[in-house]
Amino acid sequence: MHPKEISIADYHYELPNERIAKYPLNLRDESKLLVFKENKISVNQYKNIAEYIPENALLIFNDTKVIPARLLFNKVTGGEIEIFCLEPDNRYKDITSAMLEKEKVFWKCLVGGAKKWKADTALEKVIEIDGNQVSLFATMVERQNDTFIIEFTWNNSNYSFAALLDGAGVIPLPPYLNRVADETDKTNYQTIYATHNGSVAAPTGGLHFTENIFQSFIPKNIQHSFVTLHVGAGTFKPVTADSMQEHEMHSEFFDISIDLIDQLIKNSIVIPVGTTSLRTIESLYWIGVKVLANGGDLPWPFDGLSQWDAYELPQDISKSDALLSLKNWMILHASNRLITKTQLLIAPSYQLRVANALVTNFHQPKSTLLLLVAAIVGENWRSIYEYALENDFRFLSYGDGSILFPANTATH
Repeated sequence: MHPKEISIADYHYELPNERIAKYPLNLRDESKLLVFKENKISVNQYKNIAEYIPENALLIFNDTKVIPARLLFNKVTGGEIEIFCLEPDNRYKDITSAMLEKEKVFWKCLVGGAKKWKADTALEKVIEIDGNQVSLFATMVERQNDTFIIEFTWNNSNYSFAALLDGAGVIPLPPYLNRVADETDKTNYQTIYATHNGSVAAPTGGLHFTENIFQSFIPKNIQHSFVTLHVGAGTFKPVTADSMQEHEMHSEFFDISIDLIDQLIKNSIVIPVGTTSLRTIESLYWIGVKVLANGGDLPWPFDGLSQWDAYELPQDISKSDALLSLKNWMILHASNRLITKTQLLIAPSYQLRVANALVTNFHQPKSTLLLLVAAIVGENWRSIYEYALENDFRFLSYGDGSILFPANTATH
């Protein structure tokens, strides 16, 4: 079955509200770990995850950092307007460059209370940074369906937009937590290796990892490397269409080095931590296939992978051939980094091309993330989730997690 024909109703399960973890455990690595391997379920804790990872394997982590993307402005009349910064306007080549802009930046945003905000009226918020008061102004520039392009300006050129967000923004917790972010979320809702500002949601598959876990990898020579994929609010976008053909998959920026491609080619066992890491490395394979199908070159910069590319491009290219073509293409364009977007949908019928397993949390019913899990473990997803519900696992972003091996773990 082509994923276009999938009915999302087939990927529903009942998730009681009390099973959604509102807060994480005090010790990250004591979260429960469900292990699905050789079609069998077992249970442990994250601090012992090295027991289930083969020697010399390569783990891939997403080192994106969640930004305080929610800005609250008060109108002169007293009403509140919430601006949720989703991603930079397309005039910027990537998120990092937009975050470093000074005095002015344009951002695609959701606006709470937009009907109460007159388009020709600038909102002002006074922020204190390093003892200095800075005025941040927001002006509505353009409406795009349910989002807006907002121009932010501020009166101190010493500070970047990243500094303004750090000073004034609020961590954007997932809507299903149904609570206001508090001081603890500034730390709890980041991985310990978060580095590059840009996400509006955490790569939650990595929230359980601690320095002790990384130390436990050493005796088995388990390696690790990083990708950067900035998680967008689209990760929470519900599938409202009856079939996936009518659902538009969200796209997200990612940034990888040419050295990572060498590591992926060299390592026969690759295990991404989190769905975003999986999506990134699988996207690299398909971009490489696209390069081969186009005679060894594509326009640079590359404008991104589309939702159905993985199902419509040639299916018989080896992992090494695809990744080598990607590497050669980057060399051809004298770049050691690839910054682009992916809209890749991983759903049942998809065959893993780079990854051999996945470390991930438990996901919402009728979500594209649950489809991704089902692509790896097949119909076993239902028994895995039933087991987790029956055995007091905590669900979603702050909950417990799993390491999932497909029935066939052969390398590609």
